[in-house]
Amino acid sequence: MSQTMNDWMVQELPAFQTYREVEQAVLAEVEKTILGGRFLTTLHSGGFTAAQLREFALQYSYYSRNFPRVLGAAVAAVEPLDRWWVPLVDNMWDEAGRGNPKGYHSKMYRTFLESVAPDVAISDEHVPDYPVGGATKKAVESFLSFLKNATTLEAMAAVGLGSELFAGLVMGEIGQGLRHPNYNEETRVNVGFWMAHADTHEPRHYQLCKDVLLDFSSPEHLQTIYRAGVTIALSEARFYDELYVEMMEK
Repeated sequence: MSQTMNDWMVQELPAFQTYREVEQAVLAEVEKTILGGRFLTTLHSGGFTAAQLREFALQYSYYSRNFPRVLGAAVAAVEPLDRWWVPLVDNMWDEAGRGNPKGYHSKMYRTFLESVAPDVAISDEHVPDYPVGGATKKAVESFLSFLKNATTLEAMAAVGLGSELFAGLVMGEIGQGLRHPNYNEETRVNVGFWMAHADTHEPRHYQLCKDVLLDFSSPEHLQTIYRAGVTIALSEARFYDELYVEMMEK
C-alpha cells in the first residue's frame, strides 16, 4: 500500500545554525525516501516490466510539462524584485530551450517517451494521448497549492531546496537506471533528457536559488527555509512511491 501523508511528515524540526546544515538535512530525507525508495530501487535492479516502464514514462510526461506552471506560481508568490523573480524566470527560460525550439524540454522528453511508449500517439505539442493518473496529478497540485499560500522566502526555498537541490541527483539516478540491460534488450531507451538535467541544468538552477537563500542566515529564517524545502521534497517522495504503486498494477 502507498504510505499516508503522516508517514512522510518530519516529526521534529532540527535547530540549524548554517545553510549547509539545512541542505544536509533535506538531502538526508531525500536519501531515505527517494533514493532508497521502492521506485528507484526497483528501477536500478531492472525489475520493471516494459509495460510498467511505459506507464512511468507516460505519467512523468504530465509531471514534466507542468513544471513551468510550478515556476510561474513561484514567480507569482515572490516579491516583484529582481533578486527574487529573475532566478526563477531564468529556470523557466531553460524549460523553453533558452529560445531555441530544438531545446524545448517538452521536445527533449518526447525522445524518451517515444523510446519506451512508441505505440502511443503524441500531439504536436508533445502531449501523449493517454490518461493522467492520480499520483501525478496530486504531485503537481500539491506543489501549486503550497506556492499559492507561500511567502516570498518559502516559495524560493520550495523551488530551491524542495526540488532543484536534488533534482540533478535523482534525474541522474533515473537515467542510469534506465540503462539497465533489461530495459534495452529490443530497443535502446533514450536517456538524453535525464542526463542533460543531471549534468547541466539542475545544478545551475539550484545555484541560482541558493545565491538568494544564503542571505537569510538567522535560525528563524533557516527553519523557514528547511520547512518549505522538506515539505516539497517529501511531496516528491510521495509522488514516486504512489507512482510505483500505479506502475505495479500494469
